[in-house]
Amino acid sequence: MAISVSIICYNEEKKIRRCLESVKWADEIVVLDSFSTDATQDICREYTDKIHQHEFDGHIQQKNRAIDLCSNDWVFCIDADEVVTDELKDSILKTDTGKTEFYGFAVPRKVFYLGKWISHGGWYPDYKIRFFNRKFGKWGGVNPHDTVIVQGKTSFLKGDLQHYSYENISAHLTQVNKFTDIMAREYEALDKKPSVLNLTIRPFYKFFKMYFLKLGFLDGRRGFIIAVIASFYVFMKFVKLFERKLK
Repeated sequence: MAISVSIICYNEEKKIRRCLESVKWADEIVVLDSFSTDATQDICREYTDKIHQHEFDGHIQQKNRAIDLCSNDWVFCIDADEVVTDELKDSILKTDTGKTEFYGFAVPRKVFYLGKWISHGGWYPDYKIRFFNRKFGKWGGVNPHDTVIVQGKTSFLKGDLQHYSYENISAHLTQVNKFTDIMAREYEALDKKPSVLNLTIRPFYKFFKMYFLKLGFLDGRRGFIIAVIASFYVFMKFVKLFERKLK
């Protein structure tokens, strides 16, 4: 059966070509752009004429909108800073979607961070459902941490989905600041509390879990940096929730 690839993007001229090159085997590539002001759309037009625009109103909303624009039932969702490896491509194309008992497949995602691939700390294998039948699956979760929810059996595919997430530490911290703003807003809507436990124990446990339990120390200094920033992330989302409660 035919396969569609869906991508959401905004000002990704530095990364989008690498992503598109890795999925040009698909029967259809659908791009949903949030009114980019750089060369993102021009690059996308080299690979597809299925380019749409919609104001960004949330990761979950935008990704569901993108799969609704696809022509085929089976879709592979990819971010602009991700790349499908040849092994993963082969796994996807070898899947008999017309006969399989599964409605979705998770793939291992591997992050390139500060010049090296990260193999521990909970960052790998970071399994994500990305290939699924859109009649039985959709994006859910809590923004900005979206996840595919499939109504039915799921399985796994071989081959990494490479993630070129952060160009440097500053980019990592910028995303932490952006995402914790969103998380605090979402938590406030869910009436979560910025308790002392959330502000103290949770950040510490996040570091302990990633660096020791998930063997982040095997990634050397990068593993330590990742665990510290992850701990800071947990702290900041609850600090910002506390700040919102004061208003």
